[in-house]
Amino acid sequence: MSESTRQSAPEEATRDGPSDRREVTLFVYGLIVFLSSAVVMILEITAGRLIAPYVGVSLYSWTSIIGVVLAGLSLGNWAGGVWVDSGAADRQAGMALAASAVATLGVLLMLTLVAPAVQSQSLGLMTASFLLSLGLFFLPAACLGLVAPMLTTLALRRDTRAGHVVGRMHALAALGSILGTFASGFFLIQYFGTRAVIVGAGFGLLALSLPLLRGARGATAVAIAAATLILGSGLVRQGFANPCDEESQYYCIRVVDFAGAAEPGETRTLVLDHLIHGISHGPDGTLLFAPYAHLMDELVRRHLGPRADSARYFFAGGGSYSQPRAVLEAFSGAHVVVAELDPAVTRAAERQLFLIDEGLTVLHTDARMALAAASPGAFDVVVGDVFHDVALPYHLTTLEYVSLVRSRLAADGIYVLNVVDAFPDPLLVKSIVKTLLRQFSRVDVWLDRIPGEQGRITYVISASDGPELPREIQSVYGFARTWLRVTEPLMNTGTPPSALPVLTDDFVPVERLVSRLLIGASGN
Repeated sequence: MSESTRQSAPEEATRDGPSDRREVTLFVYGLIVFLSSAVVMILEITAGRLIAPYVGVSLYSWTSIIGVVLAGLSLGNWAGGVWVDSGAADRQAGMALAASAVATLGVLLMLTLVAPAVQSQSLGLMTASFLLSLGLFFLPAACLGLVAPMLTTLALRRDTRAGHVVGRMHALAALGSILGTFASGFFLIQYFGTRAVIVGAGFGLLALSLPLLRGARGATAVAIAAATLILGSGLVRQGFANPCDEESQYYCIRVVDFAGAAEPGETRTLVLDHLIHGISHGPDGTLLFAPYAHLMDELVRRHLGPRADSARYFFAGGGSYSQPRAVLEAFSGAHVVVAELDPAVTRAAERQLFLIDEGLTVLHTDARMALAAASPGAFDVVVGDVFHDVALPYHLTTLEYVSLVRSRLAADGIYVLNVVDAFPDPLLVKSIVKTLLRQFSRVDVWLDRIPGEQGRITYVISASDGPELPREIQSVYGFARTWLRVTEPLMNTGTPPSALPVLTDDFVPVERLVSRLLIGASGN
């Protein structure tokens, strides 16, 4: 047979046995690459939810997760290629899968060791996110990275069509990654929770290793024993205890009793991921424990005056629903619409935070989409309570959104929002003020106190076309409190507003503007 004849019939080239056995082996290799690649993405998506109770969810936490997983895969890919070139065969590939299974099951054990160590240090969110990701997911990713290059090379020993084999394996890896992404993001986490997903992924990898470890009873026994030991250690250290009451698409949701309430009666707190989001008092829904929420309510009442009893409110974000509830209990004629993205948050408020939805319209959609669907001038008040820690919904800060708010407000309406930023030079707050001034004639920044040192603090911003309010206002309702209007000194301190951008849909660098909060010490 000539060389050209051999090249025209590459399918006849086999190196180890009958064609049907070769096809079965190649199918098993491809299936393992497909499913192990799915597990990589399942772990990556699950990682975001697993570390959220400790560092929240932000661009920086996802950057850390993705970077660490890619680094682990890169190391594993290189090591797997070297290993298989050194003579590794099916058994060694099975050992790599078994190691991946043990490392994956070990994530929950490592969480009980790494998370307390990270929390005990005064680390910034960027550093804390990176260390958590590194400690939990680098090793599983590196072990999983071994698999594809090993099985691809082993497949080439059975099929000389390099282009066909490599292309097929890459395609299967990509398809597996797609499956893992959609399955975990849309289904697995919501129905089973992060810990069950991780345990399932670990046992799935262990099952995938068995066809490659056939005949290697010692290696199989070691893998099963190691997995059992890891699981037992995780159980002893409470690694499988889920801190969440419910894991939704967006948050780890918890409701806990609030011990610091001075008022009699049951008081509960909503915790989303790692931070308190709101406090609700059972007997009296008009009590607003958070100073910033109380201030927003006072500013709205002062602006509306007697019109407050029949005003039309739009809340961007429900959270604990303490503010919408306060409005409904104080003003029987008020019409309240809440755009809350997460239905699970609303369920928690109804079941555990004393929310009665009578007179309340809840839209489980994005606030910008909900507001866009409303008619011009539909509301007297727009309240923005969507800034969860430093995870900022940037599309609700831009000039385009501000223009939408202005168009949906009545001519004498008011827009109030809270923003977490640094003190004394809050770059994001200054940019938001600069953006709001494009649509409102009067924009003010408020604080309940002047901090004695640098750090993070919650600001309240009010925007309207109404008159200027006093530099100091005292509460008329609820707890006795005083707030300060700090607009002029704040805007004239530190970075000049002229050096900061007007936020637009095209350019909204919120993470850069709050980067000092991410680099500085994180806190609860």
